[in-house]
Amino acid sequence: MRHSTFRLAVNVALDGLLGASAMVGARLLLAPDADPVSPAWTLPWAAVSLLLGGLPFRLSVQYWRFAGAGDLLGVTAASVTAAALFSLALHAAGLPLPAPTFPAVHALTLMVLLAAPRVFYRVMQEGSAAAEGSQPVLLVGAGDPADLFLRALNADRHAPYRAVGLLSLGQAQTGRRIQGCPIIGTVADADALLARLRAQDRLPACLVVTEPDMSGAALADLMRVAEREGLRVARAPRLTALDPEGRVRDRLELKPVAIEDLLNRAQVPLDREGMARLVQGRRVLVTGAGGSIGSELARQVAALGPEVLLLLDNGEYALWQIDLELGEGHPAVPRRAILADIRDEPRMRAIFEETRPELVFHAAALKHVPMVEGNPAEGLLTNAGGTRIVADAARAAGALAMVLISTDKAVNPTSVMGASKRLAEMYCQGLDMMARRAGGGMRCITVRFGNVLGSTGSVVPLFQRQLARGGPLTVTHPNMQRYFMTVREAVGLVLQASVVGTGETAAETLGDGAIFVLDMGEPVKIVDLARQVIRLAGLRPDIDVDVRFTGLRPGEKLFEELFHGREPPLPTGTPGLLVATPRTADPALVGRAIDDIAACCRGGQSRLALAQLGHMVPEFAHNPDGTAAAVRA
Repeated sequence: MRHSTFRLAVNVALDGLLGASAMVGARLLLAPDADPVSPAWTLPWAAVSLLLGGLPFRLSVQYWRFAGAGDLLGVTAASVTAAALFSLALHAAGLPLPAPTFPAVHALTLMVLLAAPRVFYRVMQEGSAAAEGSQPVLLVGAGDPADLFLRALNADRHAPYRAVGLLSLGQAQTGRRIQGCPIIGTVADADALLARLRAQDRLPACLVVTEPDMSGAALADLMRVAEREGLRVARAPRLTALDPEGRVRDRLELKPVAIEDLLNRAQVPLDREGMARLVQGRRVLVTGAGGSIGSELARQVAALGPEVLLLLDNGEYALWQIDLELGEGHPAVPRRAILADIRDEPRMRAIFEETRPELVFHAAALKHVPMVEGNPAEGLLTNAGGTRIVADAARAAGALAMVLISTDKAVNPTSVMGASKRLAEMYCQGLDMMARRAGGGMRCITVRFGNVLGSTGSVVPLFQRQLARGGPLTVTHPNMQRYFMTVREAVGLVLQASVVGTGETAAETLGDGAIFVLDMGEPVKIVDLARQVIRLAGLRPDIDVDVRFTGLRPGEKLFEELFHGREPPLPTGTPGLLVATPRTADPALVGRAIDDIAACCRGGQSRLALAQLGHMVPEFAHNPDGTAAAVRA
């Protein structure tokens, strides 16, 4: 407080001195031979006029180091007001003006004398802002975000970086400057520009992406160019981390590029109003609520305002975590955490009978392919048997709809996990067909999609753990590829599919038992993903960190598919959503088969259970040791 008062006093004194000097200067300009300080009271009155004229514009509390356009407008207004007050005082005292133009010249002189030291002080501060040893960086992007980032750098006396140039996204800006920093070329010319800078021994330490929307192939290409020069690529803080004057709330820190940014995926517009109409005021139950998909479903459903949110999982810690998170993030949403196993039929029936959920999102499953290969009975009991138990309990409790979260591994499956999910799809398809043809009852909506980044058992967390240990990163096969999307995007589209699937005209437009398939974009090679993870850490693949191939694991395929040959894709009219032409079966027949398979599993007859699974899913080409997929490759 004492320091602030002292600085304010210094500002007042300086402004008063400049006000008096401006009056003297203006009179000398107009009447060089006259006495500029006669009568003597005009000198202090010139200072007082400026201080009074500056009060409405808070002139004396301006922070010179952060002087900007708004501050200079305040200087202009204060100068005009002060000149008018001084001239009025001369008139009131019966003294003539030195010249008819004196008020205008006085105001202009005040503007120059007040603005010049402010601008000079800011320029001097910005010139000395770069700390000793600060790293030179090249900014990617030459728009408003780059301007804001440069302001933040200039305002930070201890900034660890100094911008040496910018790369624009288009040709029109080359040769111009932003905040005094030159635009040296375009992103398309980055390779040649960096080579030239290296030859001149002016290579920056890092490329900083200031454009928040730069992602996908363009960002991946930039990273490959940077890698050839041994440069790291980072992101500038988001605009929300800076205030409108460009000041940094905390220490200015660059952010790592996220692996999600490298997915070449356009944002899909979602029907948020439709989702709200579906969820608001309804009782919603999410199975597998502690898992990656289930927990994100719980978050997005909670944001839509359900009457009550029921979280069901058999993992105590995972369930506690999501329950705690929702309690902090959505305290107004009533919720209940239910510890239960979806394979426990009496328990599930009792839960559904008691809670009467209107919407059920069934995300609980065993999804790790090699793990289910090693424990096939558990996978079948959970994925097929558990789905039947949940669907039957939901239908008996009068649910409006049940949404089954399925997987691309259910298409032409080579793993027990994939085939068990296909059997679950068949049962739900049959129930949906039966309900629609009966003219009422619970709708069963199946949503099929590929891998989600960062999910439990996903390859990306594995790569990050391996990288933390110094590598190598292990990939099963050089041709292995998968579909990827972010968990938030996948769940948003699941909710979108739920809106479409429960719509009035869904049966007529989509057909009975249709399976929604998320538009996953282009598949990604796992080896490319591994190399991107290495690049994101600022390291060089195969130089700093090795990538090793370990061979296909049990149940794995080289290529996943989203549609079976007998279920060609059909449009839904909703961006991001396709529908598979239905291949339906009698739910009673499928239900009996699931019961028989479950009985075999409980009796320790896994081989017989797999034989029955193959009979129900004839396209199941089991690959228990990974060799079959390698031969097909």
